[in-house]
Parts: sequence; structure tokens; C-alpha cells
Amino acid sequence: MSEEKHEALRAAALFYHEHPRPGKLEIRATKPLANGRDLSRAYSPGVAEASLEIKADPVNAARYTSRGNLVAVVSNGTAVLGLGNIGALASKPVMEGKAVLFKKFANIDCFDLEINEPDPEKLADIVCALEPTFGAINLEDIKAPDCFIVERLCRERMNIPVFHDDQHGTAIVVGAAATNALRVVGKKFEDIKLVSTGGGAAGIACLNMLLKLGLKRENVWLCDIDGLVYHGREVGMTPQKAEYAQGAEPKSLDEVIEGADMFLGLSGPGVLTPEMVSKMTDRPVVFALANPTPEILPDEVRTVAPDAVIATGRSDFPNQVNNVLCFPFIFRGALDVGATEINDAMQIACIEGIAALARATTSAEAAAAYAGEQLTFGPEYLIPKPFDPRLIAVVAGAVAEAAMKSGVATRPLDDLGAYRDRLNQSVFRSALIMRPVFEAASGTSRRIVFCEGEDERVLRAAQAMLEETTDKPILIGRPEAIDLRIERAGLTVRPGIDFELVNPENDPRYRDYWGTYHEVMQRRGVTPDLARAIMRTNTTAIGAVMVHRDEADSLICGTFGQYLWHLNYVSQLLETPDLTPVGALSLMILEDGPLFVGDTQVHPVPSPEQIAETVCATARHIKRFGVEPQIALCSGSQFGNLESDSGRRMRAALDILDSQPRSFTYEGEMHVDSALDPELRERIFPNSRLNGPANALIFASTDAAGATRNTLKAKAGGLEVGPILMGMGNRAHIVTPSITARGLLNISALAGTPVAHYG
Repeated sequence: MSEEKHEALRAAALFYHEHPRPGKLEIRATKPLANGRDLSRAYSPGVAEASLEIKADPVNAARYTSRGNLVAVVSNGTAVLGLGNIGALASKPVMEGKAVLFKKFANIDCFDLEINEPDPEKLADIVCALEPTFGAINLEDIKAPDCFIVERLCRERMNIPVFHDDQHGTAIVVGAAATNALRVVGKKFEDIKLVSTGGGAAGIACLNMLLKLGLKRENVWLCDIDGLVYHGREVGMTPQKAEYAQGAEPKSLDEVIEGADMFLGLSGPGVLTPEMVSKMTDRPVVFALANPTPEILPDEVRTVAPDAVIATGRSDFPNQVNNVLCFPFIFRGALDVGATEINDAMQIACIEGIAALARATTSAEAAAAYAGEQLTFGPEYLIPKPFDPRLIAVVAGAVAEAAMKSGVATRPLDDLGAYRDRLNQSVFRSALIMRPVFEAASGTSRRIVFCEGEDERVLRAAQAMLEETTDKPILIGRPEAIDLRIERAGLTVRPGIDFELVNPENDPRYRDYWGTYHEVMQRRGVTPDLARAIMRTNTTAIGAVMVHRDEADSLICGTFGQYLWHLNYVSQLLETPDLTPVGALSLMILEDGPLFVGDTQVHPVPSPEQIAETVCATARHIKRFGVEPQIALCSGSQFGNLESDSGRRMRAALDILDSQPRSFTYEGEMHVDSALDPELRERIFPNSRLNGPANALIFASTDAAGATRNTLKAKAGGLEVGPILMGMGNRAHIVTPSITARGLLNISALAGTPVAHYG
């Protein structure tokens, strides 16, 4: 790296840590503290009740305090990253970073504790004294062999999980990567010769773990800076190294590497040479994990072993062995069952979960986070990426199950399936609100045609449909393009087997389709030649023809292009006296719950009749999610205080709605803040029909509705489900180009269920 580039990265890193406020952590209250009542509950006298409950039964600490979700990251700064013994204070940025990873990946709260104590026994005394505060302890960056002493003493004396991540986290991820590497090269742990460099905490822990996975001790050759660890050697020895002694004579790494199936490096740069690699077996497995510079660079390995399977500790090469794949999720599972320790069974369950996830189809979210990378199981994809959201349910679920089976769970779970669902809901924000829709969809099997079948998001949604629903996807697209994208994305779905394919360039139904389109449109200026051209080029029109001909139950389009352009073709073929586009409804999932916004697309300036229809349709769709409608008609006017155009139209719509009984609650016209703030609304209009905050906002123009939707997405972190095209009986839905693969899956579930008709 050039000096100039290094300086630029250094400056960027320092700026990141300093601005907008120093450090990477803050503490936030989880309960309101806005008045005297709150204060009396949070502190004296109400807090005494929680203290007495804990005194009566210590298990209640997890019920009434944050302890059950609180981890301490503890270091004395004696072995920090590749920086060495930099001291406790200088280690703080690293420990803060570890705490941020706990929160980001597993929603675990964390305190970083940098303790200025080099003596391992005294450090263990300090950590043990902290047990009342924390639900688990993560030891970090403590030099060997002191780390072994600290962990042993803490595990013996504490009744909560104690986990030295440098040892066991590394060992778990190495175990998962090695499991899959050997699968790729067609070998087994019990049959391989392994040569390792580095007799520190991580290196020894990795070897211990690989033994548990089947590696034979007699097939392990451990080297360090002084060469082979052999019986009788005195220089640089520790009891941990001595367990892996081989032979009685000194040998070099170059001598012992011959015939090795796997190299495991946790030492330093340049330790392994291409000449050494050439002495290994065919298809060698080379794990060069030293950071920042590995024992050998991947390109050097391939000069002598092009078919080698390689992993490093760096993010700029495939197969990064990164502890973040492990520690947030193993702690998540351990905390959730009140485990007293993290034992071998839990660690092996973690390995199996990580390894299995890499062999499964890559998630759309991980593919988006690592755009351009090939995320298909094989030599360059042995372990999942850290931003794969499925890790938490797969790994934490496996760990929790292992803890219960091995008898170390003090709060065993009644339903592991429900627990995994809750974990998924923590990363897939739409999971909870969409559950009633998916449950309803499971009772039917509808044919859903995706008009933009070549889009990778559509292909991933189709795969997810087959895995999670009973609906049948139909894709419109060119076979060669779809095959290429399926291969590139590492998906398992296949045209003609898992889904029906409509090829717009060459389909036997082409004559029937353009004939149908011409028959419908012949008195609206469409000639036979134009009908033929449209059926060759316009996939939205093709999908609409399929629904019109009852060859599909619903269509989904809009991953590119403008909403009203797609709506034009949907309306041409599917609009009837009973089915007409009423409006587009967007469900925004916010931190404090769902909020529906309409009409965001269909009627630029709706009439009072169209507004009333939108309100009724919105109520029907809200009920599909198991939510009771509380609908606000929003305007610049508030309860008649302005004679504006939007106010007049909203008041007229309210009169239409009031003309007959309704099975839902609505109110208007009002400002958005009055809709969402019941106290403000009570002061302005005490006799409002709404009960609490509105959960649906209906606007007098698509400009206002669309601006609200986009503001909630951009500034409030709102996650959109939709837009839902109302009024078409679920025969068509038009999405927007920003939709994700999971968003398409959600829309397919909505399309896969009938809409109940409420007044």
C-alpha cells in the first residue's frame, strides 16, 4: 500500500472515531422518564419492588434488569490485534468496536471494560467480581498463556458463560471453514495431515477444535518461530504446545510440510513459501490467517497449486475467517436460554450451523451487501458473509438447542421454532406484520406471474416462494438470460421444473396471446401488427394477458419503469366493472409500529368519491395484516378551518363515508401531526372518532402521499411493504424499482391470498 493511500485511510479512520461525537457507543434508556410517575417507578420507591423480586429469586434479574442481555468485553490490552501489548487504555477503541458488533449483529448490549491488570490471577479475580452485573463475559486480546489462566479461573468460579473469543471464536469459524473446505476437496478430517504454525491462544484452540471434529492428534505437526514442536524441546514451550509434540528431533516447517493436506497458519507474514506449498498434496487446503499480512498470499499459492482451496483473515480475498460469524450469535443463543457456560456441544452446533448456511442458497440481503461477489458454495465461498441475516436464527437457534440438550440452560425454551421466528423478526423487520398474510397464503396455491423474470431479485423471490409458500411462480424472460443469472446467483431453482417460463422471443402461445390482446384492444387503436409487437416486447402486457386468460392468478411487475406506465397495461386487460384501480397503499414499518400511507401512485388529485373508495379499500387491506384500522384523512385543512381544495375534497369524502355504516374507524380532515398525536388531537378536536394514533394516513394527492412515504423511508428508517394495488382483487400488483427480493416475496404473499370484503 502506498504511503499516500495509507495516510488517507488513517485519516478517515480517525475522523470516523472522532465525529460527530467521540467513540462508537452511547447508553440509552429503554423506559420513558418524562414525569414524576415515571421517576417513581424507575427509581425510589418503585425500584425497590424489582430488587426484592431478585432477592427472592436471582433468576428474576433477567426479567427485571438488562443483565440477561448484557455482555462485558474484557481486555487488559496485552495482545491487541496485530499491535501487541499496547496497554488497556489503547485497547479501548478495539473493545468499543467489539461491543458495536454485538449490538449490530445480535442486538446484545455490551460494556467494554479495559482493566489495567497484567497479572492473570488478579485479572480473573476482577472479572469474577463482576458476575452480578453481566449475563456473560467475552475475554478479548489477552496474551498467551495468560489468557488460558484467566479463562480457566473464570469458568471454574462463575456461573455465567465465559468465552475467550480469540481462542474459541477463531476456532469455531476455522472449524466451519475447514469442514466445508474438506467437503470441496473430497477429504475427511480423520484422513488428513495438518501442519500448523503459531502456538498462541488462537492456534492451540483451533487445533483442539479440529480434534473434536475428527482430526487425529498424530496427524498434527505444530511449528512456531523455533521450528517443529517436538518431545524434549525446551525453547519457547508451553504446556499447551507440548500436547502437540511430534518426534524427538528438531525439524523446520519446510521439512514437515511435505505430504500435508492442510496448512493452518496463525503466525506471521511470509512464513509459508510457494516452494513449500508445492510439496503438499493435490488440491491442498491453505488457511493463511495472519493479519494484516498472511503467511502466504493467495496469488502465490496458485502459482504452484491452481486448485488449492484458500482462506485468509482479510476481507479483500475470498473466504475471510472472521470471528463476527460466531461470537454475536453464540452469545445470543447462550443468553436467551440462561446458559451457565458455553460448552463443546454449543460450539460444535455453532460450527455446523455456519457451515450448513454456506452450503445453502445465498440470501438476497447478503448478495446485495456484497454486490459483484460470487456467493455460491465452492472453493471461493466456504463460509457465509457476516451480513447474511440468516446467521442469527440458524446459529443462535442451534446454540440454544445444544445448550438445552446438554443441560446448561437455566431458562429452557418451550418452542424452538417460535424462538427462531423471533430471531428472524429481529432482522427481517417485515416478518411479524407479514405473518398473518403468509399464514393465509399457506392455505391456497396461486399462480403468480413475475413480468420481469430476468431480474435477480425476482429469481431470489421465486426461490423463496418455493421454500416458504405453496404458490407457484411463473417467470417471463429469455431462458439463456435467466439461466445465466441463476448460475451467477448460486440459486437452485430451474426453469420447467421449479417454475414455468414464458419466453417472449419464442413461446408456442405467442399466437394466442397477441390474438387475445388484439381482441381486447382492437377498438382502442391497436392493430394486429402492434399487438404482435407488444407481445414480443412488453412483459407487463404478456403477464396481464396470462391473468386475463386465467393462465395465472396474479401478476407482479414494476421492478423497472414508471408505475403509471405499468398500470396502463394492467388496466387495459384486467379492469372490469367490478375491478378498477382504487389506489396504491404502502405499508411503512417503523420503530414504533406499522403505518399505512395511501394513495401513493394511482390518482394524482383524487375526487371525493375516489378518496372514499381509497379509505374503504385501505381498511380491507389493513385487516389482512391483523390490524384494526384507525384511518386519518389528511389535508392542509384541519377540521374545517381552511377553505382549501384539499380540505373541501376531504370533507366531501367524509360525507360519503358517513352516508352509510362502516366497520372501521376513520376521521378527518386533519394535519398529519394531529393524526399521529392523540393528545394534540384531543386539544384541537375533543370529539374525534379515532382511538389513539392513526395507523393509516390517506392524502388528497399522490404528491403528498408519495412525499410522506419517501420521507419515512429516507429519514425515519421506514421499511416499505408494497405498494399494494387496491381495487384489482389481487389480480395485479405494481412494485417500485427500489424493491428488494424480500419485498417481492412479501408482495407475492399478498398476491397469493384473497382480499376479504369489508364495508
